[in-house]
This record gives sequence, structure tokens and C-alpha cells, in this order.
Amino acid sequence: MVIMSAEAADREAVSGSRPCTPPQTSWFEFLLDPSLLEQHLQGPHPDPSPVQLIIQFLEQASKPSVNEQNQVQPPVDNRRNRTLKLMALKVAAHMTWDLNVLEKGLTIPVLNMLLNELLCVSRVPPGVKHVDLDLSTLPPTTAMAVLIYNRWAIRTIVLSSFPEKQTKPGPHQLNMMNLVQQEKELTENILSVLREQAADSIMVLEGALNIKKDFYIHTPRTLDLLAADPSTANGETESSTAGLCISADHLHCQVHYDLGGIYFQQGCSDPSVYEKAREHFRLARELLTKLDSSASLRCVDEQRLAGYWNACKTLTGASDPNESQHTPYGQISCFMRNHNFGALIEAFIRDNVTLSLPNSFRHSIQLELLHKLQQGTVCNRLEDVSLAVMVSSHKLFMELLQDEEKKILMEQMRKSSATVNLSAKPLPSFYDIPASASVNISQLEQQLILSLDPRHIRQILIELHGMAERPFWRVNSKWEVPVDYVNVILAIKDNLTRDLVYILMAKGLHCISIKDFAHARQLFTACLELVTEFSPKLRQVMLNELLLMEVRAHEAGAAEGNTERPPPDLVSRVRGYLEMRIHDLPLRQIVGEECVVFMLNWRENEYLTLQVPQSLVNNNPYIKLGQLIASTCKELPGPKESRRTAKELWEVVVQICSVSSQHKRTSDGRVSLLKQRESSLGILPRSKFMTFMKKLREPLVLTTLISLFVRLHNIVRSVDVEAVVVTLKELVNYALSLNPNNQSWLCTQADIYFAMHYYLQAGTVCSDYFTKPVPPDVYTDQVLKRMIKCCSLLNCHTQVAVLCQFLREVDYMTAFKALQEQNR
Repeated sequence: MVIMSAEAADREAVSGSRPCTPPQTSWFEFLLDPSLLEQHLQGPHPDPSPVQLIIQFLEQASKPSVNEQNQVQPPVDNRRNRTLKLMALKVAAHMTWDLNVLEKGLTIPVLNMLLNELLCVSRVPPGVKHVDLDLSTLPPTTAMAVLIYNRWAIRTIVLSSFPEKQTKPGPHQLNMMNLVQQEKELTENILSVLREQAADSIMVLEGALNIKKDFYIHTPRTLDLLAADPSTANGETESSTAGLCISADHLHCQVHYDLGGIYFQQGCSDPSVYEKAREHFRLARELLTKLDSSASLRCVDEQRLAGYWNACKTLTGASDPNESQHTPYGQISCFMRNHNFGALIEAFIRDNVTLSLPNSFRHSIQLELLHKLQQGTVCNRLEDVSLAVMVSSHKLFMELLQDEEKKILMEQMRKSSATVNLSAKPLPSFYDIPASASVNISQLEQQLILSLDPRHIRQILIELHGMAERPFWRVNSKWEVPVDYVNVILAIKDNLTRDLVYILMAKGLHCISIKDFAHARQLFTACLELVTEFSPKLRQVMLNELLLMEVRAHEAGAAEGNTERPPPDLVSRVRGYLEMRIHDLPLRQIVGEECVVFMLNWRENEYLTLQVPQSLVNNNPYIKLGQLIASTCKELPGPKESRRTAKELWEVVVQICSVSSQHKRTSDGRVSLLKQRESSLGILPRSKFMTFMKKLREPLVLTTLISLFVRLHNIVRSVDVEAVVVTLKELVNYALSLNPNNQSWLCTQADIYFAMHYYLQAGTVCSDYFTKPVPPDVYTDQVLKRMIKCCSLLNCHTQVAVLCQFLREVDYMTAFKALQEQNR
């Protein structure tokens, strides 16, 4: 008989009672055995989950490489990385491309990478805007990839507009700030692109509603077929029966829901758009009733749809009276709409017993009443004296009223006091009502989020700090200050001052982003006055931000047609910033960028060329670019041999547009992700260079840059040609949006698209609709030959013969050949 020791017995008991948990499958095991992926996903509770797998696959596929010189290079486009991306797509296909689930589990950058890869494998034509595609003529899986991407684009715009409250308002960890800020910057870059393209995405989805046939989306099987034979562009994966069938009603329901969401969001700035949102939600509800509820595909968030529908009915005044009487929400909305405040109070008094209305709904009604008080619409309707007394006893209500409104309220109370014994049962003040501290803090935090009055913000913060000591600058995650300033602000020792500086700056920056320059000026001025008392460094920071705000305000006016030159004081302040030599001061590149754009747009080339300090030029790529562009424009009238800065500008742009050889189009026709096409050699990424150019308005500067990109496309082969074409198209389209009649830009656009109507448009604008001869510098021999080629391809042979006679040396051979074709 073997006797176990006590320790051995304990170990045996523990090991015997511990459940046997299988080890988590690693991502590389799926790479070694592709068949393992399907088995894993079919399991009851796969670990890692599908969303985690997508993150792991894309993370591994996008890891940068290091070359022999120990330089970081973009990810290599090899078989391993392509397989990883394909597996990420197969996992998403297993999830039937459910955006509700994907959005919850994936960050915006990861989902952007996933859907860009979907566009690539689905053969969406690169370099072509989605709005220019005819979805009805595309293969089903290609059209569906375009729709999924654009649905995600507008959904992301909507979701990013929602305020997010921190779940754990603990002390901020400064050592994590850089990583968090990097992810935020990447997310903001993607969001800025999505917002720029929002109108195009809406047009794509509106167009899809006109297509009545069924659609098909990729499944793991169709993706495997693509991987097995990628050269079969028109094979089974693009036939009318490949992939998972999505009925027209199903897709239209999703599209109506998503369009309703974006229109609802836009209604904040344009209330008339709520009508569009309501119509889309109505159609989504109708289609939802037709769909099979047992279908495996999830369609829309029905609870959110119901909420949207109720909100739209209230906002548009289209509520059904019969329907409104069935729910307390409908009744209260009806009372608010009809200004029946007496019935509103009675409804809430009744609900004090049943407690059927949530606090969030009560709070929203309170905020709406506050808004009506600010507009002066409540005081004139206070016929119920008890309501008048309640309002008069509410300290916050009274502070919001103007002196004249207070007089009206008191007069209303005096007239009605004869019929009511006010001393019999006085109503308690709002602040006398028993409530927990957390409720009061929550209400004050809500006011803090909404307020744009610096004094009111300060008063709220004083009250909040009297209740609890915690960082109130973290109340709203949408409050963000530039990473360059974070450490300086968070180093402020006094908690109240730190919160006030952070919130004033964050709110001011938000106001600038929505072009509310009046409130931004108030907030920044208040912040400047505050920091002047204790921090010279923050004082200069606020002076820089005020300058940026004034520059943007003036440029916004110029973009809307204001041709007045900026005031001398503003030009002087911009020059002062560009000459600044203060050390140890956090500087934002965007301030230098906007100042350079401002100087270029107002033809201050001489100043940019000669007087900007070299240290600032070396530290800010935008100032370097501005100096080179200004010098090039200044040298244009001189001989070509003297244009030294033009050559330097050329080299800088070539580097920005360069790409490593492993990222060219592969033999199977695949295109790498945009993220991977950014050059690491240039002074700034191509996307940021494009954003910089789209802020320019001066014709000579734009013509110079367009000419540079045309030449770059024609003669240089070390650059990413496709990226150069896309950039050139965007730049020309932007320039023509400023001046649609510029002959040079129209001819360049005609060359890009090789389209006859653009050549005719260029001739039209310079000849008063061909009532005068077209100048020879517009219709040059080179342009005429391209027009002849266009007409030939269009089988317009008579026009070919006519155009041949406008050449300096008449091309008789081509003309006679065209006439022979005409006679056949």
C-alpha cells in the first residue's frame, strides 16, 4: 500500500477538481492549417472570438518590416500577409458582414483596413470615386462591397458624433497618453476623410435604392475561390449566383435605416433635413415588416429604429394623435409641442407615484424647458400659478431669465395670487428637494457639457469641486486638446484651474471645427486671461491658438466669396508667429500650416521667401513646403536655369509620392492598402500633402502644383503612379470648384479623363461659346491631336476631318482616312 504525502494529496485534489480548459488557438496555427479556421468558427464558443481573430490577423499582416540599413519599411506584400488578410475577410464573411457586431468589436482604424481590403479583393476599380461607378453594371459582389463600405462610412460619422462618458473616471495615466493620442489621431484622420466624402457616400446609397434586383456578398467559399485563381476576374465569384444572396428589400431596409441616421445627425444644423430622416425611417419600418423574422441575417437595430422614429415624429410635428395617447412619452411630447405646461406638470406628478418614466427622459425634458426659458417662450404661457411659483423658486431658472422676463413672471404671479393661497403649501426650491450627491453632480456635468459661456462653465466647476474632488475635464471624452499641450495643462497644480483651462480650450477648438468663431473667440479670450496670471508659456500657447482661430475665420469668409484683404494687424500677427524664436514652447504644426496657407493665398511670397527663420523651416514641413512654393512662384518669370527652388520643390514632391517596389501592383492584379502606400521617405505623408493643397486658393500656386503633378505623372517611374493620378484628379477637381472657367485647368482635366466634353468646355469659356476664335495657346496642336483621337474613338469621323484642318500643318492623311471611314 502506497501512502501519499499530504502535499501530494493536495496537489492531486486540486488538479483533479480543476476543469480542463483547452489552450487558446494562436493566430499562426490558422496560417499553418487553413482548414482549421472553419472548424474553429463553427464551434459553440470559439476562443479567440471572431472579432479577436480579425484583429490578430490584420495586426500581423500590417506589421512594418526593417531593411538591411535598419530602416523601418511598410509591410511587405507577400504571400503570408495576403493569406492573413484573406483569413480576416473570411472571418468577417462568416459573420455575414454584420456591421452592428463589427462596429462594436473593432476600432475605426481596424475596420477601415478590413473594408479597404474587401474593396481590393472585390475588384472595385482603383482610383475611381465610388459615386462615379454604375453599381447596376458591376458584378454583384463588387457592388455589394462598395455598398458595405459606404454604409459603414456614414454609420461611423453618426456614431463618432455621440458623446462618450468615461466609464472609469480614475486619475489619468500620463505614460499612456502618447499611445492613446496616436490612436486618436489615426482615427481622426480616417474620420476627416469619411466626413469629406459623406456627400458622395450618401449619393452612392441613394442610387442603390433604385436597383431592384437581389445582391450577393462574399462568403468564405467565394473568397477561397478568389485566392485559388485570382486571375479569373469574371469567374464564379462575379456571376449572378455566387455568394450569399441579399434580397433587394433586405438591402433597401438597411440602406434606408443608415440614410435616416445620417440625415437625423445633419438635422442638428439644418432642421429641414429631419423630414428626409423621417421618410427613410418610415420606409425602413415598412420593409422590416415584410422581411422574414427568422432569417439568419440581422437587418437593423429595431429598438434604435423605434427611437429614431419617435424622435422624428416629434421633431417634424407629424405625430399621430391616436398613437400619442397610448404611451406616456407620446402624451408628454404632445404637451411640450402644444406648450401645455400645466398638463405637463400634472403628468410628472402622476408619474412620481408610478415611476414609469426613466430619469434620463425626465432630464431631457428639463433641458428642453431650460432652452425654452432662454428663448423666453415659457414665461408668456405661465397661466398656472403653481407652475409659476415652481419656476420662480428654481435658482437656475431665474438665473437664465432676462430682467424683463423676470418682471413678466412676477406680474403673472401677482395677477394669479388672489385665487391661490401661496403660503398654504409652498413648493420647495429645486435645491431643497432631497437628492443624492451623484444626481446633482450628474446634472451639473450635463450643464458643463452643454454650456459655452466661460463664466457659467467656471461657476459649474466651482460647484462640482465643492461636491467632489476628481478630474472633471474627463467628463466628456469628446473634449480633446492637442497632444502638444496636454502635459503643460495637466501639470497645473490647482485642480479647478486645470479643469477650467482644459475645458475652455477643448470647447474653443470644437467651436472652431464647426465654424462657430464667435463662441470660440469668447472661450479662448477667457482662457488667455486666466493663464496670463500664472503661466507665460500657456499665455503664448493661447495667443497662438487665438491667431489660428482668426486666420481660419478670415479664410472661411474668403471661401464664401469675401474678397477683402485681411486687416494689417492679422498679417502682422501671422508674420510675428513665423518669426517667433521662443524656445521650450509647445508648437502645433497646424498653426504653422495655416499661417503658410494664409500667406500663400494673399500673395505674401516675398515674405515667405526671405524672412522665415531657418529653424522654423527645418522643424515644420508645412513651412518648408510653403517657402519652396513661394520661391518657385516668385522665380517663374525668370529663365529656367535660375529656378533652383523649383528643382528642390520637385525633389520634395517626388519623395512624398515615392513608394517601395514591393508595393506596386502585383501580377494577380491586387492593390495594397492605402495605408501601405504612404511613403516614409517624404517630409510628410501624401494624404496630409493633399489636405494642405486643398486649403490653397491662389490661382498661380494651384497652377504651379497642377503642372508639377502632370510632369511627375508623365516622366517619373519611381513614384506610385496610381497615387499620383488620384492626387492629380483631386487637385484639379478642387481647383475647378474654385474657378470652373479656368482654361488651363479644364484642359488638364480633359487630359486626365481623355474626355471630349472637357476639351469643348475649355474652348467654350475662352471663346464666348465659340462666337470668337479659340486662342491658339488653349487649342494647341497637342490638344487638337487629343481631340482628334477622342473623336476617332467615338466614331465621329466627320469631326476628325474638320479638326485635322486646324493643325498648324494640316494632317491630310488622317483627315482622308476619317472621311473614308465615314463613307463605309
